[in-house]
Amino acid sequence: MSINRRDFLKKAGVIAALGLGGAVTLDAFELLEPLKAADFTSENKLAAQRWAMVIDMSKLTQGDIDEIIKGCHELHNVPDMGNPKDEIKWIWTDTYEHVFPGDENHYLDEKTKTMPFLTLCNHCNYPPCVRVCPTQATFRREDGVVGMDMHRCIGCRFCMAACPYGARSFNYWDPKPHIAKINPEYPHRTKGVVEKCNFCMDRLDQGLEPVCVEKSKGALVFGDLEDPHSEVRKLLSTHYSIRRKPELGSQPSVYYLIGGEERA
Repeated sequence: MSINRRDFLKKAGVIAALGLGGAVTLDAFELLEPLKAADFTSENKLAAQRWAMVIDMSKLTQGDIDEIIKGCHELHNVPDMGNPKDEIKWIWTDTYEHVFPGDENHYLDEKTKTMPFLTLCNHCNYPPCVRVCPTQATFRREDGVVGMDMHRCIGCRFCMAACPYGARSFNYWDPKPHIAKINPEYPHRTKGVVEKCNFCMDRLDQGLEPVCVEKSKGALVFGDLEDPHSEVRKLLSTHYSIRRKPELGSQPSVYYLIGGEERA
């Protein structure tokens, strides 16, 4: 394994902070190597150069949104902490002015102003969370999915500070007692780690679309942004779309269709 001086110092500092001291060997550094898309391969996996999602707000009802959030949180053992201060969320809703704070329009129609916008991790092409994580517990796969390795997370919350979208939550308490029914097929987290949406990368690797897409009745479309024939590219080429805080240069992979009408 090759390692440059900068990475050596960075990883050595983390290992020292974890109390490994003089027992550090090359194997210890191997534990801190970033995960790659190849680490998640399976025979039936869905593949893409860069996964992206299009959310057509005109097709979403409150009932659809409730089912989407419920399906996501039940599948991934997301706890209900019972108060906003300790809230853990993978997918949630917020108002237009909070989701798109830089797009101020005093004459925006009342329906758009008040509708609940479905919000999740944007799986940025240039994710700031990945750059600041000292243990590479958060990483970007080759297919564009920004994932989390909970076993590497040391709870420093640098990723939360770096994320401009508020897409990450911290477990201040043991989440297990706050999960109504634990899904045994997905690991629940522990106290002291960060979590977020992972585009259902475990389902992608089984040949399945994200559960939010499955529950959306066609309002959420998932596909390869680099494939001109994919459904997401067709929607983006025929509809006006917006993304969250594009001026930051992180290049979010989640697009919103507001009006819903098709362009000529």
